[in-house]
Amino acid sequence: MDLLIANLDLLMFPAAIILLLCGFPVAFTLAGVGLIFAVLGALTHTGFFASGDLSFLKALFGRLFGLMDESNEVLVAVPLFVFMGVMLERSGVATELLESMSRLFGRWPGGLGLSVAFVGMLLAASTGIVGATVVTMGLISLPTMLAHHYDKRLATGVIAASGTLGQIIPPSIVLIILGDVLSNSYLEARRSVGDWAPSPMTVGDVFSGALLPGLLLVALYMAYTLAVALWRPDRAPSAVLPGAGPALGSLLKILLPPLILIVAVLGSILFGVATPTEAAAIGAVGAILLAGQRLGGTTSLPQIAAVFGAVIVVAAVALFDLRVVRQDWPTGDRIGMAIAACGLVAFAIGLAISLRQTWQSREADSAVPVLAQAMRTTTKMTAMVFTIYIGAQVFNLAFRGLGGEQTIHDFFTALPGGPWMALAAVMLVMFVLGFFLDFLEIVFVVTPIMAPVLFAFNDASGQALFHPVWIAVLMGLNLQTSFLTPPFGFSLFYLRGVAPKEVLTSDIYRGVVPFVLIQILVLALVMAWPGLSTWLPAALG
Repeated sequence: MDLLIANLDLLMFPAAIILLLCGFPVAFTLAGVGLIFAVLGALTHTGFFASGDLSFLKALFGRLFGLMDESNEVLVAVPLFVFMGVMLERSGVATELLESMSRLFGRWPGGLGLSVAFVGMLLAASTGIVGATVVTMGLISLPTMLAHHYDKRLATGVIAASGTLGQIIPPSIVLIILGDVLSNSYLEARRSVGDWAPSPMTVGDVFSGALLPGLLLVALYMAYTLAVALWRPDRAPSAVLPGAGPALGSLLKILLPPLILIVAVLGSILFGVATPTEAAAIGAVGAILLAGQRLGGTTSLPQIAAVFGAVIVVAAVALFDLRVVRQDWPTGDRIGMAIAACGLVAFAIGLAISLRQTWQSREADSAVPVLAQAMRTTTKMTAMVFTIYIGAQVFNLAFRGLGGEQTIHDFFTALPGGPWMALAAVMLVMFVLGFFLDFLEIVFVVTPIMAPVLFAFNDASGQALFHPVWIAVLMGLNLQTSFLTPPFGFSLFYLRGVAPKEVLTSDIYRGVVPFVLIQILVLALVMAWPGLSTWLPAALG
């Protein structure tokens, strides 16, 4: 009994995993386990509950208030990016893009596989939602690839791997939440070792740090697919798809709008023009305009008017002083205000028409308008994310109250091999947990507990040994690899749910193995050369 009492903090994790595997809701499982073990700690006078009461849990209110505080704008980007991705997926923009690229490259050996990898990259950069990407590409591409005699293993492998790119290619929901959690953990850890002026890490830094490794993954996926097509043409033959390949004008009309949206969102973040939250707002509005363009019929004038109006407003802000609260209004600034007002009117009219077109459009299998579907899905996903966040705060606070934070610190610092063995242990734990837990539970629960240990290590000059952006990218790649690895990878379950009956589960498992090896290779490269993840943030900063 004394042994159990002494290890109440460590027992919280198997208790939570068992309840989750039994099917209990994630948020309520985390909060319930936290409260139960806090009560046990108070009854046994363990850790910060030694007084026999639960007063230590009062800190929960401060944590939740910090979540809702007006100064915490980063997490506001989550519902905006979710809305952007859901709108593009529900309106059929993603489907149209995938079909066009398949018709364009399908005649090449391995062309369908190359199209899936390329479109997977675009969808990752425009949606950031892994489940939706895997399901979308599985429903559209897999039957086509099988009909043209693609090897089942290669087809399922490239679809599952490309669908997980949304974990690492920004703007990723994983990177937003991971960046916010790690930035707080980094500051707390550095202050705990006497470093009172650490260089802060932003979500924008994480985005820029993950960009090169993400693009490297895409390049290696495509290189492997092309190598298979050239070495074994029977596994990835050329395909003659129904309908001629799209003309250049049609292809540009389909390809350019999503590319412009991606460049506008990522570019504004990477070059410091906008914060992630502001860029997410740009993405949400852009997704509405793209959906309205596709669903609105023959003309794109409303969308052109909205974009033109936005450009006018940006130009007016850059050229004139448009501050309203002042007494002196020069003639030039009055003209600038009038120009900006005209731009706002054009933008508002174009956006309103796009919203109406999107609202009126209905899918063949549903009577619910596309805009309503996107808003409902966004609301559900956002509520899920923040409810899990609240449950994770209860869990983490109880874990800390039972002395778990010190236990973890003592364990990792005592490992032979020092900081590098501690890093390897953290990566291994996160990889294994990725088989059983979704990324939200891992990021909200595991990361705040383990990351401070890594950030507390110093180099010879007294600075942080591990760069926070590097750690964030390693964790993102690690989670992506875990979600792709048989037999428990989440992406494999998504694909299994939409794959035809003739595709066996063993085909999916064997098909992803080469792509898992590519993931491990990129993870090893980033670990060996941290500059792959830290060079771009430093260059842009």
